[in-house]
Amino acid sequence: MSYIKKPKIIRDSDPRNKLGMTFDDYEGVMSTLCAGCGHDSITGAIIQTVFDLNIEPHKMIKLSGIGCSSKTPAYFASQSHGFNSVHGRMPSVATGANAANSELLCIGVSGDGDTLSIGMGQFSHAVRRNLNMLYIIENNGVYGLTKGQFSASADVGSTAKKGAANLQTPIDPCSIAINLGATFVARSFSGDKEQLIPLLKAGLMHRGFAMIDVISPCVTFNDHEGSTKSYLSTRETKREAVYTDYIAPFSEIEVQYEEGSSLEVDLHEGGKVLLRKTDDSFSPLDRSQSINGIKEASDKGEVLTGLLYIDESQPDFTEVENTINGALNSVSYDDLCPGSKALNELLDNYK
Repeated sequence: MSYIKKPKIIRDSDPRNKLGMTFDDYEGVMSTLCAGCGHDSITGAIIQTVFDLNIEPHKMIKLSGIGCSSKTPAYFASQSHGFNSVHGRMPSVATGANAANSELLCIGVSGDGDTLSIGMGQFSHAVRRNLNMLYIIENNGVYGLTKGQFSASADVGSTAKKGAANLQTPIDPCSIAINLGATFVARSFSGDKEQLIPLLKAGLMHRGFAMIDVISPCVTFNDHEGSTKSYLSTRETKREAVYTDYIAPFSEIEVQYEEGSSLEVDLHEGGKVLLRKTDDSFSPLDRSQSINGIKEASDKGEVLTGLLYIDESQPDFTEVENTINGALNSVSYDDLCPGSKALNELLDNYK
């Protein structure tokens, strides 16, 4: 991983957010990914997201596993906390970080290999615990670091660069996440920032496990004719189920739409998700319809994008486990050590 810093040039005319920070303040080191990689487009969308949301860098933690996608946290928010974990084990680190300080906004970046193969078990339990984090899958259908073998998300019939076709059934992270109880599930395309940035904003502000599967073409090993995750194939087959916009709290925004054509969903952490239907048969508030919609699109060879499922009613990990609100290092000595009397009363309960 490269640690070459980008040259920082701040002009008086550069836009600043409410914290007085520029876009450059949220960048990281120079990317070592291939020129044109969809992952770098996702990095740009993440930077725009945290800039627009006026997030203080020290109140955010970014995590990853191993793979091309897992380099991404080095490329944004250099002033934030970060941890590059073992292959497929990022959810464990995220769980520990969330338990230690529930006030931190957590962004986990993973890949289709890191999540759906070696990390499938960890991913599953992070979902079912409704861990409070934004989990981004940079999905290109191949193992880019090991020369382009098919990953678990490769579609049946999709061909490798040398012509071999994949014959194994793919794992759909969106269907898996919805079935396991994820409370925010979306899919987007790295080349569609107009759709991706509002989804990132809404996912980051959502209380609970928010997963966004981002189709992100690998320009070196999976951007050829015959690949179902190439730039051309994704642009031709993607279909937006629901148009989604994020409305930040305390902002004066006028939204114009026809009566009955949209729905506002209040997020626990503030702000709203504005849903505007482009397909009357699909509702992101109905789990069964969401799963069926994903399957029907897949059967047609389409990629269903947008907000696929949301449920704001479920308690998150910290509520279920009854952990403290805030950081463990802020707990007072009296609360940590209530005295021998309280300890003896606790021990008596186990006799």
